[in-house]
Amino acid sequence: MELSAEVRLLCDEVRRFIREEVDPRSRWIEENDAMPEDLLRKAREIGLFGLTVPQEYGGSGLDLAGKCAIEEEMGKTNYGFATVIGNHTGISTAGIVALGDDRQKRKFLPRMATGEWIGSFALTEPQAGSDPAALRTTAVKKGDRYVLNGEKIYITNAGLAHVFTVMAVTDKAQGVKGISAFIVERDFPGFSVGRNELKMGMHGCSTAPLAFNDCEVPAENLLGPEGMGYVQALKTLTAGRVTVSARCCGMMDKLIAQCVDYMKVRTQGGRKLAEYQGLQWMLADMSVARDAARLLTGRAIDALMRGERGTMEASTAKLFSTEALAKVVDCAVQIHGGMGYMREAGIETVYRDSRIVRIYEGTSEIQRNIIAGLLLKDD
Repeated sequence: MELSAEVRLLCDEVRRFIREEVDPRSRWIEENDAMPEDLLRKAREIGLFGLTVPQEYGGSGLDLAGKCAIEEEMGKTNYGFATVIGNHTGISTAGIVALGDDRQKRKFLPRMATGEWIGSFALTEPQAGSDPAALRTTAVKKGDRYVLNGEKIYITNAGLAHVFTVMAVTDKAQGVKGISAFIVERDFPGFSVGRNELKMGMHGCSTAPLAFNDCEVPAENLLGPEGMGYVQALKTLTAGRVTVSARCCGMMDKLIAQCVDYMKVRTQGGRKLAEYQGLQWMLADMSVARDAARLLTGRAIDALMRGERGTMEASTAKLFSTEALAKVVDCAVQIHGGMGYMREAGIETVYRDSRIVRIYEGTSEIQRNIIAGLLLKDD
């Protein structure tokens, strides 16, 4: 896919930032499960938080192709850091860009573009993850306000965020068409963020529950018309699945490069690992999986940028890329042998981080349901 000169320059800047600023801090982030404030400050300075905010509100205004190019670069560094940026510039910003009125955009987007305000997206609940129709968080209009009650779990960026796009039920009788979106600010009375969850991977990126106890949200913070929340969430998730696929391609790139370097220097039985046909084949399969994932991701990007719905293409790319990454990282551990199991090489960190991609933004099972449903749909 041909990228503009501006996007190529931005990719170069991101690579430099990753090499000089993020990678040297990656082990600290991993061991402390925290994100250094000075690293976030430097990310703000080079504009990473404003990648997808329109230029009139202070951002770079990247299209999906540009966003995915950056996500692929981000896949080559600390996954927690990549997720902080990716979640903010993706699903947490997209709803305001797509549905926000002029007042909402002028209030929130400039501060989100600079990273002064970090965004978060809140859909998942204890009984409603893959099944949004089961949402129980409610929003009842009272005068010029909506009163929200309920809880959310596993919310990415919760510990850092000031702006939360929250899905809540405004008309239960309408099912998913009765789900609306609200912009909730961190300091609203009745709203609280719980403790950071301890996770298998994705260290450094806060994941926490949210609670709404008679939380009063100004009616002007309704995002789009009532009942449009879930509809917009589906569109946002479709694009989000493609960016996850792009990040997986970057992760596979780095793993393959690490394996190539290791196989060229490591000896076993008096021969370099690179001379063993079994490992050569393993490496070849890793490369084929990565290239196929990149092609499917590119197809999905093209479909969405042409204005097509792109659901089939996005789900196919997400399913294949995430499952391919699982195989590639497993092979990387095997090629490195005992070293691959140790933290020193960094492979085991990617092994743990990579597990989440088959769960969030729609599980692999949900993607299969979507793909099969579209194939079986009557014309």
